[in-house]
Amino acid sequence: MNVLDFDFVLPEELIAQSPLAERTASRLLTLNKATGDIKHQQFDDLIQSLEAGDLLVMNDTRVIPARLFGVKSDTGAKVEVLLLKPLGEDRYEALVRPGKRLKSGAVMEFGGATQPGGMPLLSALVEDEGEMGARVLHFRYSGIFHELLDKLGQMPLPPYIKEQLTEKERYQTVYAKHEGSSAAPTAGLHFTKAYLDKLQQKGVRIAFVTLHVGLGTFRPVSADQVEEHEMHAEYYDLSAETAALVNETRANGKRVVAVGSTSARTLETAARLVLAAGTTAADQKLKLEACQGWTDIFIYPGYEFQIVDALLTNFHLPKSTLLMMISAMAGRENILRAYKAAVEDRYRFFSFGDAMFIY
Repeated sequence: MNVLDFDFVLPEELIAQSPLAERTASRLLTLNKATGDIKHQQFDDLIQSLEAGDLLVMNDTRVIPARLFGVKSDTGAKVEVLLLKPLGEDRYEALVRPGKRLKSGAVMEFGGATQPGGMPLLSALVEDEGEMGARVLHFRYSGIFHELLDKLGQMPLPPYIKEQLTEKERYQTVYAKHEGSSAAPTAGLHFTKAYLDKLQQKGVRIAFVTLHVGLGTFRPVSADQVEEHEMHAEYYDLSAETAALVNETRANGKRVVAVGSTSARTLETAARLVLAAGTTAADQKLKLEACQGWTDIFIYPGYEFQIVDALLTNFHLPKSTLLMMISAMAGRENILRAYKAAVEDRYRFFSFGDAMFIY
């Protein structure tokens, strides 16, 4: 399968640069995956597409201010770091710029020399080098690391967003809880607490998973063939409570609705573990179990969803793994036709853009 099969023309002016004043004010394109039927609605109308007993599964990860600006300790040259994945013992996998100047052994300083003895608040040693600017950094600091990040770091907005974000919380979901992401699970940005209450009053149920969004979700596809692309592993956690709610929903004949690609990937990873264990008989419904770990699941056309019946998502980049994933759910032709309609109708794209409901 050629990566170019997932390309489309996107005018740059449709890339949303800032969030709307009201989270629920975005538009909503609905796509029936069986018939290909498209409707143009407002996000508030999502409640009409959900039924009592349906289960919304949301990613409650919280974005950390993972972008750091500092200097190279020996030359004073400016450097930029994007934290991707904690490795333990004050080590992180990160993207660095300029990569050519930050080889193994290089030291970076952040926050200036504000400690006794002229020591910087935060410094990092490059311990190892990877591909595409990836490095393993070992941090040195005094105090609490996440408090220093709050003080020194900036929200890691995607590179296609040029404007500064005035409110950090607008790049967090209202239910964000567990710190660890380098990017927001953007499908959830449309919800307010009041709207979630409204859905629950209708009888829609809500459950949470955690997947810390890193390079795996947004890494460009560099291979020519889709099957040759390798996903970057991201940490996930599915609780026993959420597993039980998913199993109960499916047993009742109701739908499991993933809010965002990260929630969908978590659920399908959990399903893959159960199938690999071989504990589900052919005449029984697959039942999820609590699990956690690292997932590099790559969903593209040909994949059969085991758990996710419907998906709420934002509009994605051309040739991206996210576009491939939703094509697996609704069919490539349906998705590209829906995207063509979204472009023609001037929908707002990407992180701060409008939403799409595939059912």
